[in-house]
Amino acid sequence: MDYKKEIENIVNVIIQDGASDLHISVGRNPVIRVNGGLIPLLKSPVISDMDMKGFLSVFLSPSNAILLEKDKTVDFSYSMTNARFRGNAFYRQGVVSVALRLIPKAIKTLAELNLPPILESFTRKQQGFFLVVGPIGVGKSTTLATMLQMINDTRTEHIMTIEDPIEYIYESNKSIIDQREVRIDTPDFQSALTAMFRQDIDVCMIGEMRDINTIATAVTAAETGHLILSTLHTNNAAQTIDRIIDSFPPGQQDQIRIQLAGSLTGIFSQRLVPRISGGLIPAYELLITNNAVSNLIREHRIHEINSVIETSSQEGMIDMNRSLAELARSGEITVESAYMNSQSPKVLERMI
Repeated sequence: MDYKKEIENIVNVIIQDGASDLHISVGRNPVIRVNGGLIPLLKSPVISDMDMKGFLSVFLSPSNAILLEKDKTVDFSYSMTNARFRGNAFYRQGVVSVALRLIPKAIKTLAELNLPPILESFTRKQQGFFLVVGPIGVGKSTTLATMLQMINDTRTEHIMTIEDPIEYIYESNKSIIDQREVRIDTPDFQSALTAMFRQDIDVCMIGEMRDINTIATAVTAAETGHLILSTLHTNNAAQTIDRIIDSFPPGQQDQIRIQLAGSLTGIFSQRLVPRISGGLIPAYELLITNNAVSNLIREHRIHEINSVIETSSQEGMIDMNRSLAELARSGEITVESAYMNSQSPKVLERMI
């Protein structure tokens, strides 16, 4: 089998059907994800051990193939003429599976993504710490890519991205954009962030904050004149702040609390909800750090932040339940979908 050609055939199906993900596993047909649901490609043959070796020879560089055998999992990126993927290969019961996420070539606008225009205000900040959070697969990287492209198109800055692997590819416009991939251009996130202080960087996008050292350096960078954008796998703003603080030893938590209170500009939490007319539409929460929020962080009263978001819509803050309720009332999503994506259904019930 010509494995490169077979991948091209599958990718054509992915693009034609509007799929977001591809799963290739030994003993199964290839499977794609469309609008949140998995669909097997029954016209493609079941993947054998030999087929998987062929696919891996296309997907993985020699160094990544070595890492897969050593660590039993490896992140990678794969580019084609009409598509780009973020991938992960991993062992399961002694055989390899591959999961690939389609990265669109074009970076969409906030309006095209159905995201709130107020996000543009965060791209005009000269310094601070802004996070996009949510579960895996809800479009966090896409939101950050749109915000980064807005900076690229409107400001003359030196922008750095640190990713594992690189997802969206940017072309410098008004700004200079340098992209660094972990294991290829830098040993790890921490090393790249530390080096950033000597590279005349204005804006830095960190693909994911995975450890305490990365978080600590990112917060410090936000305090020292840099605009830092990043993601975390958390459900809402309050949980995000707790997660950051709790990742530090007890003796350091007061210090990080003070740093966050002074550097955090906002937290955007999003979900992708099935649309009645087809496809997915985002529901979201937005925390904007004001004096009240800074004081709550400083005074270890994070549990009160949800109430601040609910009562501060006049300042531009957005409550997730209100976002879901508006989508349900406008006929974009079903009431059932709204409840499934709400963390406080009893509150939502009063809004619908």
